[in-house]
Amino acid sequence: MLRFLTAGESHGKSLVAIIEGLPAGLNIDVEEINRELKKRQLGYGRSKRMEIEEDKVEIISGVRGGITLGTPITLIIENKDWVNWESIMGVTKEVLSLSLCKERELICPRPGHADLAGGIKYNQTDLRNVLERASARETAVRTAVGVIAKLLLKEFGISITSQVLQIGKERDEKKFKQEIDKAKKEGDSLGGIFEIRVNNPPIGLGSFVHWDKRLDGNLARGLMSIPAIKGIEIGIGFKGANLPGSQVHDEIFYSSSQGFYRKTNWAGGLEGGVTNGEPIIVRCAMKPIPTLKRGLRSINIKTKGPSIASYERSDICAVFSAALIGEAVVAIELTRSLQEKFGGDSLEEMKQNYKNYQKMIKLKWNI
Repeated sequence: MLRFLTAGESHGKSLVAIIEGLPAGLNIDVEEINRELKKRQLGYGRSKRMEIEEDKVEIISGVRGGITLGTPITLIIENKDWVNWESIMGVTKEVLSLSLCKERELICPRPGHADLAGGIKYNQTDLRNVLERASARETAVRTAVGVIAKLLLKEFGISITSQVLQIGKERDEKKFKQEIDKAKKEGDSLGGIFEIRVNNPPIGLGSFVHWDKRLDGNLARGLMSIPAIKGIEIGIGFKGANLPGSQVHDEIFYSSSQGFYRKTNWAGGLEGGVTNGEPIIVRCAMKPIPTLKRGLRSINIKTKGPSIASYERSDICAVFSAALIGEAVVAIELTRSLQEKFGGDSLEEMKQNYKNYQKMIKLKWNI
């Protein structure tokens, strides 16, 4: 099954991902990956960093003539800003400028970031050594992995979309920019809520037989790994806690033309950790970016005296980008479940297994 590792720092030379487990025979459209990477950089409220970077993926292994080989795939995304940071983030001592390193040293941790906890955990007195990897910049290469997963899902008629539902307290899309402008003027930041929808998932992805095979659990784990995501709900989500069961569960109907179907989708397409054939609906709550221009109270870790948290160039609002990253994460988890169900070292074999399964449920269950 699909698995991958990412590497790279926010201001390092590049971001890297190595993907293993994709079937041979899948068409890889590099331009499609680059289009999604470009979309990730857009969205009202992004920082000036997005004007510097021009994220484009380079594939250096695992693909020949645009077709996967079944071998590990290596993706590289260059950091354009590296030229301004090599003397600070260089790998060897020879390229480092001690004065610049001192100037960019981070000693006043930012509340809400990994700075302090990560510094204590890894015994780092310059918290930049934490910031650089904890940064959401890592999600650029994870988005690229997700686009490849989407290409595989597309072969089975599965598509994924997203939409932003809320920015701060505002749910009127026409007022989103106004809210972001207000936060920017006040030196503040905004979070929000976005929704991801999986269209045409087959019945039977995921499993109830063991906790780590439940697709809802794996989706929640993947989405919570996106920086700043603090809440996940599937289907009716938290609202269901306030309602009786008769208003929460989707009643089941049958017709010869539709097979089994529901008139509602409060379950969000998942029951018992298994897809039930309805669209998968997931919503994520993103907290405001914790790097604030106005600054929050903190402590200087060297003097232990009170201070104002360090400020780094940062987004005012990144909910629009987070929604796209969420699509990528959902695609990755869905691909894993699809592979677990239908196997296959080649796309052709996987499609044949899928075809046999669909034929079986049609004959057995008349759907």
